[in-house]
Amino acid sequence: MNYSKQELIKYRLERAYETFDEAKILFVNEKWNAVVNRLYCACFYSVNALFLNQGIFSKTHSGTRNQFQLHFIKSNIIENHYGEFYSQIFDLRLSGDYQDMLVLTREKVEPLLIEAEAFLERIKLLIDTYEP
Repeated sequence: MNYSKQELIKYRLERAYETFDEAKILFVNEKWNAVVNRLYCACFYSVNALFLNQGIFSKTHSGTRNQFQLHFIKSNIIENHYGEFYSQIFDLRLSGDYQDMLVLTREKVEPLLIEAEAFLERIKLLIDTYEP
């Protein structure tokens, strides 16, 4: 089945917000590593929606991070702190998924939840207003 570019962008954004909601449920249940995983995925889905909107392609998670930095942070389209956050959540997700004995806490994860929500809103605003 073929979908329009707009339908795919909408789907990816919906998936980002749905995944963010999953992170909130996990947060309430104090599943800190899982929260970070879901927050990263929510941000990743939103960045992929932005890429689709702008005609940018990446095959890997690392490539997505690099392309996001190149096209949106270094060019000052998106504020630098969002690039720093995306790199931070990327690294934490990798550590949480693959590193032994990583212990996350509410104090470490709660600010990430707040920042991820702002990140999603910033990406959505850019998709709604920015033309390549």
